[in-house]
This record gives sequence, structure tokens and C-alpha cells, in this order.
Amino acid sequence: MKPESLMMSHGYKPELSQGAVKCPIFLTSTFVFASAEEGKDFFELAYGHRQSRPNEELGLIYSRINNPNLEILEDRLTLWDAAAGSAMFESGMSAISTVLLEFLKPGALLLYSAPVYGGTHHFIHHVLTKFGIEAIEFGVNDHQEEIEQKIASSGKAKELALIYIETPANPTNDLFSIAEMVELGKKYTELNGHKVYVAVDNTYLGPIWQKPLQLGADITIYSATKYLGGHSDLIAGAVMGTAEVITRVKTLRTFLGNMISPHTAWMLLRSLETLQIRMERQQSNAIEVAKFLSKHPMVERVYFLGEGGIVSEKSQKIYKEQCLGPGAMISFDIKGDERKAFAFLNKLKLFKLAVSLGSTESLAEHPATMTHVDIPAPSKIKMNITEKLIRLSIGVEDPQDLIADIQQAFEG
Repeated sequence: MKPESLMMSHGYKPELSQGAVKCPIFLTSTFVFASAEEGKDFFELAYGHRQSRPNEELGLIYSRINNPNLEILEDRLTLWDAAAGSAMFESGMSAISTVLLEFLKPGALLLYSAPVYGGTHHFIHHVLTKFGIEAIEFGVNDHQEEIEQKIASSGKAKELALIYIETPANPTNDLFSIAEMVELGKKYTELNGHKVYVAVDNTYLGPIWQKPLQLGADITIYSATKYLGGHSDLIAGAVMGTAEVITRVKTLRTFLGNMISPHTAWMLLRSLETLQIRMERQQSNAIEVAKFLSKHPMVERVYFLGEGGIVSEKSQKIYKEQCLGPGAMISFDIKGDERKAFAFLNKLKLFKLAVSLGSTESLAEHPATMTHVDIPAPSKIKMNITEKLIRLSIGVEDPQDLIADIQQAFEG
């Protein structure tokens, strides 16, 4: 069956919960063992002191380690990406930071695409540096040879441990080739004699319109607050990957203690039931809004992967190779400056002036002074994150109402 058919039931056994058709919320901190021997068994497996026996699953111990809501959610979420496993976190940043801390050791080198989400950029430049971890960024116009030259110039090519890309990039919708990064990772794995992992922040398009694991990536990361949650009522993050990757990520998560609560897991189980139909509606709405923006005299440029957006020839090629749809995120340059952008944002009525994205309601924000404020000014200009850039997250409202709201904001 397809994932959308299994979102109501996969991983849940009603007979274990009094026949309830929906999974209850297991609000408990600890679980009772049937015997001391069973407790010993569970802990040996949880702490990696032995391999699991055939068909053996980790028993319930303590909700920092596992919980029925968490386990059912993680099982269900793997279906969208055809992942071997998943790990859920209390925020997108906790998912990102846990992956970076697990796969980068002191002295390691990180290669990452730019732009990235502002929180990710801050963590790379203000937290990882405290551990002696260096980072090299590359942009959408850098070719493979130029990227390799940057790695060589760092003097730390042998220490390259992780390639991290956000594609499409927030907030410009720049595309980076997952296949090229996978090949680059393989090349340096062979040269260095240790595994160079490839991680993809798939928040903008995933899991419906882009599937990095199927393209060879080792790790897929989501801010589950966004499309996976989809209702602006929870904060969560997710990591997908191979069995080896998820074991490492979950082990660190156990001791950082940054897994989601049973209640948040239960809310996400609810949200996954409508994920496909929400994202399909949001995308169809975004296509209509982008077409309108592309023809409006107050708009200089539209950053969108579908019709109406200005996409380079390189991005068009990448789009055909790895994307299944343009998504529902639109950015555009308004004619004018920050004052003009703010005037537009302040006039919106149906769109809400708020950060975040991927929810049922449409949102608008100003990346340069809000989500990406921490990025140095020269870097923002290089990435096209200027004072005239506005980012829209398209929701499930009537598309003509959204367009009418944009029109009146321009006129005001």
C-alpha cells in the first residue's frame, strides 16, 4: 500500500489499547517490567551491550528512551522516505544539532550549502566552532571543481566528515544537486579512508515532493513543525536514514534527552493522516499565486520552482532530476526597499505576518530582518537575501482569496 493509505494504522495495534481505533496518548514516564530478567534484557539492548535477537524489539523502559507514541510515529514516518528508521526530536533545530554533533568530532571539516536556515547558520558558526569544527560553504553558482578547490584550500580535506545541504534553500528556493553531493561524499570516503556522510534538510519539499534517501543521501532532516505537523500548533524535528545512522542518532538523543513528548508524538500522528492532501492543496495554491506575482508590476523577481518563477538552467536540470513538484514556498523581490517591503507586509490581512512555514494558514515574513537576521550583511547580499525579499508560505485557503489579499496589499 502507498504511505497515504497507511497513515491511519501503520505500527499501531488496537488490541493492545482496549480496541481504541486511534492510538491513545501514553502519558507515563516509566514502564513496569514483567521480571528483573526482562529489565536486564531491555537495558542490554538499549545500551548496545548486545545485538538484538531474531525478531526482537526493544521493550519499553522509560519515556526518554522509548514510548509507544514515539515508536508508532517513528515507524509510520519512515514510510514516506522508504527509510530504515527515523528519530523524532523536540524541534527542528534539535534534530539538526544532534546530527551535526554526532557526525562531526573536534577537528572535523563540514561542507555545507548556502543559504541555509538562520538557526542552522548560527549553530555552524557560533556553536560548532567551540568544538574546533571548521566549516566551508558553497553557493548555488559553485561548480564541482570549485567546491573541491575550496576543500583543498582549507588544508583539511582529510578531515572532511559531513556534507550538509539544504535544498531547496530557505528562503531563495536555490537547488543543490543531491546526486552530485553523494558522488562527492563517495570520492572523499575513498580518499580519506572513513565515511563522509551526506545530510539533506528536506523541510521545504519533503516528504512528498523530494526523497533524498532514494537519491543516495545518508540522512534526511525535517523541521516537523512545518509540513509534517502542518497546523502551527507543535514544535518537532525528524531525522531519517539508514539503520546505522539512526542507531547513532538515537543513542546520542537518549543522553541529550531531546526527544519529543508523547503528546507531541500523538499530535503528529494526527497530522500525518492529512499530509498528502494538505501538501497537494498548498502546492496547487502556490502555483496560482506565483503566476499572479510573476505578472504584477510591483514584483521584480519571483523565486519559485514552478511556472512564474525565475530558475536558472542549472536549477531546471536539478529540478527534473530530484524534485517531484515545485512545493508551496514562494519568495519574491518587491520593487523598492525595506520600507516598501514592510508596507506590503503590514497591509496583508488573510496572510499572517509570522515566521515558520508549511502550515494550513498562509504566512509572510521578511527574511533579511527576521529568520536570516544573523547572517552577515555581505553574505546576505551574495545569497540574494536583500531588503526587498519577501517570503510567502502558502496554505490551504482559496487561492483567489490569497491573490486578492496580495493585490490589496500592493495597492495599499
